[in-house]
Amino acid sequence: MGTEITLDVAGTMLTYSKNGIGIDHGMLFQDGDLIDFGEGDDRLNDWQFGEAFVRPLAKILPRLSLLGYDIERARRNYKDVVAEDLEMREAISDNDLQAHHMSFDEFRAFATSVSLSDLSKDFIEGCDDRDEEQRRIMGRFDDEALKRRIPGYSPYDPNAYSEAGYFVDLIGILDPYLVLVLLGENPANLDAEISWNFGPLVSAGWARREDFRAGARRRQTFLIATEGTSDIGILKRALELIYPDITDFFRFVDTAESHPFAGTGRMVNFAQGCARIDVQNQILFLLDNDAEGLDAKRRIERLAMPANMAVLTLPDRAELSAMPAVGPHGPAVADINGRAAAIECYLDLGRSGLPEPVIRWTAFKETVDAYQGVLQQKEAYSRAFFRDSALPDYDLSKLRALVSAIFSACCRLSSNVASRARHME
Repeated sequence: MGTEITLDVAGTMLTYSKNGIGIDHGMLFQDGDLIDFGEGDDRLNDWQFGEAFVRPLAKILPRLSLLGYDIERARRNYKDVVAEDLEMREAISDNDLQAHHMSFDEFRAFATSVSLSDLSKDFIEGCDDRDEEQRRIMGRFDDEALKRRIPGYSPYDPNAYSEAGYFVDLIGILDPYLVLVLLGENPANLDAEISWNFGPLVSAGWARREDFRAGARRRQTFLIATEGTSDIGILKRALELIYPDITDFFRFVDTAESHPFAGTGRMVNFAQGCARIDVQNQILFLLDNDAEGLDAKRRIERLAMPANMAVLTLPDRAELSAMPAVGPHGPAVADINGRAAAIECYLDLGRSGLPEPVIRWTAFKETVDAYQGVLQQKEAYSRAFFRDSALPDYDLSKLRALVSAIFSACCRLSSNVASRARHME
C-alpha cells in the first residue's frame, strides 16, 4: 500500500504524497511548530505518528499571503478549473452532468459556509448498504442540484470516508493553499490545526529527517533595502514584536562593517542596478517619509521596476501632522509627513524620561517643493526603543502601522510575481 505523507486541515487530509516527499510544505511553518506525536494520538489518524509540523490556520494565513496566495489568485484558479471542466465535458459529450457552474463568489460562499469543527470526522466504511454508507459520508452535503454546479463534481462513489473529508474533497478542486485561504475567511476555522505529517515517511525509510525543515525558502523571502543601518535594527526588532509569525520571510542587507548604499542617492543607484541586471530576488526599497525620501521614490518609480521589486516610503501618520519644529523663523508646530519623518519618528516619542521631540528644518528640496527636516536627539529614542519596546506600556502604534505597510507591500509583490509567472506559462 505504501506510506503517505499528508497535509491535513483540522485532522482531515487536504493533500498527500505516497512513498516520497511530494510538495514541500515547510515554508508554512516555523521551527517552534515541530511536534512529536506518539502512536494513537487522537489528533492524528491511526496510521500517522512521529514528527509533524503543526500550526493553527490563523498563523498560516499571513504566510500564505506572503507566498502570493490570496483571494484574487483563488478567483483565477477557479476560472481555470471551470474552463478545464467544460473542455472535458465537451470532449466526452457529457450532457447528463452538464450544468451551470457556480460563480466564484457562490463557490466562495459555499466553502466558507460551515465550520470544520462542526463536521463529523467519524471514519465510515464497510456498511452492508452502500447507499446508506454514501449517505452517512455526505452528511449535510446531500443537495445534488447544488453539487452539480461545482466544476468536476461526480455523483458517483465519494472519494472520502467522513463528512469532513467529503466537504474538503468538494472544495479541493483548487490549489490546496487556496483552499486554506478560503477556509480562513470563516473566523470559526482560524483555530483549525494545519499539520504536515512526515513522521511515517521517515520511519519507513522513504525520506531522511533532514529533508524536512521549517521556514521560508530563500527565493520566497523579501530583501528590505533601507537608507541607513539604524533602520535595519529597528525594523528587525519591530518584526519580532509585532509579526513574530513571519520574521523568517524578511532579509536585510548586511551592514556589519558599513552600509553599502546609505542615503537616498545610493538607494536610487542600487535600485537602478537591480532593475537593469534583472535580479530575481523580491526586493522592497524602503525610504524615509521625508522630502528626500519622496524625491527618491519618484525617481525609482520612473525606472520601470520589474514585478519582483517595489518602493515604499514610511506611511503618513496623524500623530506626525502636528510636531514641534524649529527653523529660520523660530519654533512652530508642523506636519512632518513627507518632510521629516524618519524611522525614529515612529517610535514612542512621548515616553517618560525622553526629551521633547523637536524637528529641525535643514534644506529646501525643490523637486518636491518641501523643506527637509530631522528629528533632534533621535539616538535617545532609539536607545529607549531597544531597552523598553517589550514592555506593555511602550507605544507601538506607529511602528505597527509601519510594519503592516511593509507586510502589505510584500504581499502585493508576491502576488505580482505569481501573476507574472502565470502569464509566462
